[in-house]
Amino acid sequence: MKLAIFGSGYVGLVTAACLAEAGNTVICVDIDTQKIERLKNGMIPIFEPQLENLIVTNYQKKNIEFTTDVKFAIEFADIIFIAVGTPSNEDGSADLRAVFDVTHNIAKHVTENKIVIIKSTVPVGTTDQVQTILSEKKCTVVFNPEFLKQGEAVSDSMKPDRIIIGTNADNAIITLKKLYRSFYTDDKQFLVMDVRSAEMTKYVANAMLATKISFINEMSQIAERIGADIHSVRDGIALDARIGPHFINPGMGYGGSCFPKDIKALQKSAKNAGYHARMLQAVEDVNTDQKLFLFDKIMRFYNGDIRTKTFAVWGLAFKPNTDDIRDAASIILIQKLWSHGAKVQAYDPEAMPNFKKQFNGHGQYVLCDSAHEAIENTDALCVITEWAEFKSPDFNLLSEKLMDKVIFDGRNVLDKNKCRELGIGYFRI
Repeated sequence: MKLAIFGSGYVGLVTAACLAEAGNTVICVDIDTQKIERLKNGMIPIFEPQLENLIVTNYQKKNIEFTTDVKFAIEFADIIFIAVGTPSNEDGSADLRAVFDVTHNIAKHVTENKIVIIKSTVPVGTTDQVQTILSEKKCTVVFNPEFLKQGEAVSDSMKPDRIIIGTNADNAIITLKKLYRSFYTDDKQFLVMDVRSAEMTKYVANAMLATKISFINEMSQIAERIGADIHSVRDGIALDARIGPHFINPGMGYGGSCFPKDIKALQKSAKNAGYHARMLQAVEDVNTDQKLFLFDKIMRFYNGDIRTKTFAVWGLAFKPNTDDIRDAASIILIQKLWSHGAKVQAYDPEAMPNFKKQFNGHGQYVLCDSAHEAIENTDALCVITEWAEFKSPDFNLLSEKLMDKVIFDGRNVLDKNKCRELGIGYFRI
C-alpha cells in the first residue's frame, strides 16, 4: 500500500520504518526542512534500537521517502497517518495544534475519499472533530493508537500484543486488516471498537502502568520507614498472576514523553467532564515526590551540606535504550544538586547530546566519555538509569576513586553486598 505519515518524530519514524519493512511504500512528511534533509542522509534524530538500520535500509530500497511537500504526499497516499506530537499545555491539556494543522492540510489537498489514521495520542472526542473537518471530502477517519515502549519500539511495532482500531466503517476495517496482517497471528489481537473507546484505551493503558509504578514506589516509602525490604515484598507479590512482575520495580519514578503528559491530559479530560480524578492525582503526586527520594538520602548523609561536593551521575535518560530526557529523574536530581552548590560529572551512553542541548552554558557539570571517567575526582556516585553497562562495575575501582566511598543507587542495580565488603556506603530505594 502507499502510505503518507505526517510527523517524523518517535511514533512517526517507528511506524514508517516497520510498515516499509512489511513491503509498503511510505512517505514521511515533516515541516522541519533540516530534519528531512538529515533523514535523507541517514541521520536519525532519535535513538531507538534497530530503528536506524530499518530506515536506512528501506530508504536505499526506496520503500521510504522523506519530504516537506504536503500536497505531493497527500495525493500519493492511499492511507494518511497523523503521527505528530501532542505535548502538554500549561493547564495539563493536550496541545492539539499540530493534529489540526495536518487535518486542515489534508482537507485542503485531498481530492478523493481516503482513510486517515490518527496515531497521535489525543483526548477523547478529537477523532470526531477531525472527522467533521474532513467530512466534506468523504474521508474515513480512524483512531489507531500506538503502544510502543521506548527502547523496544521496533519489536513492539512488528510484534504487537494488540492492534486497536477505532471505527465503525467496514471499508477501513478491511483495509487495516490487510495493512497489519503480517504483524499479528491471532485474530483476537485485532480489536475493533468505537472511536471514543479506542481513544480512551490509550490513556487508560498508560495510566494503569503509571499507577503500578507509583504504587510500588509508595510502598517503598512505607517499607523504608517500618524496616521491611521492598525488594523481598516485590518478589512476594510478583508471582501472583493477578499482579505480575511488570512495572513494580521500586525506583525514582516514571518520566519520558508519554506517562507524564498522558496522566495530565486524562485528568484534564475528567475535569472537563465534571469529575475529579483523585487516583490519577495521587499517581502524579507520588511520582513527583519519588524523584526527590534519592536527593533526600544524599542530604541526610551529608548533614545538609553538599557545597564542596562533586557527584558522578551514571545515567541521564529516563530509561535505558533511549536518549529521551523529558521528565527524567536525572534532571530533577541534578538541578537539586546544583541548587545546593554541588557539581556534577555525568555519563550516559546516548542521552548526553540532549542534556547538553538543554543545559548549554551551565557551569556546574561535565559530560564524560565513559562511566569510569565520570567517577574521576568525585566524592560520590549516583546511579540514575539502569543501563546494562552500569550493573556490573569494577567495585574495586569505585572504592579507590570515590573520595567519600558512597553510592546512591536510584535504580537498585548494584550489588549491595559487594559494596559493603569493600567498605562502600550503599544507599538505594
